[in-house]
Amino acid sequence: MSPRLPAAVLWDMDGTLVDTEPFWMAAETPLIESFGGSWSHEQALRLVGLGLEDTARIFQDEGVRLAIDEIVDRLTNDVMEQLAAKGVPFRPGAQELLASLRAAGVKTALVTMSMRRMARSVVDLIEFDAFDLIIAGDDATRPKPFPDPYLQACEALGVQPADTVAIEDSPNGARSAVAAGSTVLGIPNFISLEGTGAHALWPTLAGRTADDIAVLHGAHFKGATA
Repeated sequence: MSPRLPAAVLWDMDGTLVDTEPFWMAAETPLIESFGGSWSHEQALRLVGLGLEDTARIFQDEGVRLAIDEIVDRLTNDVMEQLAAKGVPFRPGAQELLASLRAAGVKTALVTMSMRRMARSVVDLIEFDAFDLIIAGDDATRPKPFPDPYLQACEALGVQPADTVAIEDSPNGARSAVAAGSTVLGIPNFISLEGTGAHALWPTLAGRTADDIAVLHGAHFKGATA
């Protein structure tokens, strides 16, 4: 018997679907420096996968004298300007895997801590109907690493978390999806995902299809329901 596909595949965006983490890092440094602070690459790495409001609070601690909403808007606007100027850098194999899943009839959701307006701008550049649902940072009741964003996506799609696969690149994101009860596929980008509870780690999505997702889900789902 062929492995059964999951009811849904839930995708992180920054660093997973698109390689925008360098854009965020490029936006952070000048903002902090404009208030007399300094910002290192190591500090930037600790923000990968973190909710933007939590990021804004850290920036306030670093001396950025702006309200949380203002910091979030400044960072988002900067990244969107970079995307407009440089184009959207999709990660290898991401669009192809999405297309394979859609062709197989699998529901898909984008679960990101970026603002909805930015997520929408990225999704609109995909040349097919890629997602049934977007849960963005301004939709989540609590940000990653809490399980809320993934639980909200499952509820909206009408699926059980145990019957989903979540694809993530960050420790915060992986822990969020693990806590929600998904089978978690890690695609490391800037940071190792060892010790996050991810059920599988692939170096890339290149060459992967819905069949590979079915095998991954089948192995974990069988163990989860035994």
